[in-house]
Amino acid sequence: MSWFWAFVETPSVSRHKLNKKTRGEPLIMKYKSSTIKSKWLKTQWLLKDPYIQKYVPHTLPFNQRNLISMLDDYTSVFFKPTNGSGGKNIIRIRKTASGYQSQLKTSKTSYSTSTQLYRDLNRFAGSRPYLLQKGIRLARSNGKPFDIRVMVQKTKQGAWVSTALFSKVGSPNKVATNYNQGGTIKTFGKTMKGTDFSSTFAPSLELELKRLGVAVGESFDRHYKGFHELGLDVAVDSKGRAWILEVNTRPQIYPLKALNDKSLYHKILSYGKHYGRFK
Repeated sequence: MSWFWAFVETPSVSRHKLNKKTRGEPLIMKYKSSTIKSKWLKTQWLLKDPYIQKYVPHTLPFNQRNLISMLDDYTSVFFKPTNGSGGKNIIRIRKTASGYQSQLKTSKTSYSTSTQLYRDLNRFAGSRPYLLQKGIRLARSNGKPFDIRVMVQKTKQGAWVSTALFSKVGSPNKVATNYNQGGTIKTFGKTMKGTDFSSTFAPSLELELKRLGVAVGESFDRHYKGFHELGLDVAVDSKGRAWILEVNTRPQIYPLKALNDKSLYHKILSYGKHYGRFK
């Protein structure tokens, strides 16, 4: 499995750059928390945990053989940069009656064969590693797809706590729900009220996701030290099953400022102060 090691990187202390500027210069925020860019490495960590692995959708490194295999098994597959962030350069692939369709943002392209599709994807990837992930049919809130961010942070005593849950509500015609891709930040409760799930489902899901967040934090600690915060992106499918789309080791919280209620933002900062996060 030599391809596995090609994606392994050395974790480092994160150095966050925020979009806010002071006197024309980027505001640089530094705080202590290990960073892993490789989605493939993080996926391998998740799959090694018996409790967490059931939450991980089928994921493989991109190559022609794996592409054909995934398209044989699933009607929808996502093509994601291994080291990407912010929902950039994610392509959704769907089976159609005449072949396949890819979608980048709102742009769609049709293919009659998997060979044509592979060539286009390979050209798009260039030298950058990509992953293939089973597509999850997202549940909808007021007709719009959404996923959930679970923010997990360490206390001063070193224990993991799920400090915040909020949702990213996407546009029906877009591939990603990310804030940077036009998604809207909503509170967990408000989002769940717009779904078709029963009134008892939301409290049960909240408890499940908070437990999952802590389990992921503890799992990551077994593979590398120095993590102080993580952000889980979790999809909920139409049947109510939760799936970990990815784990962010540099979770952005500035979109929470868009909410009228800033309590989640301030709660995250209150936990982050001891490891140097103030923004």
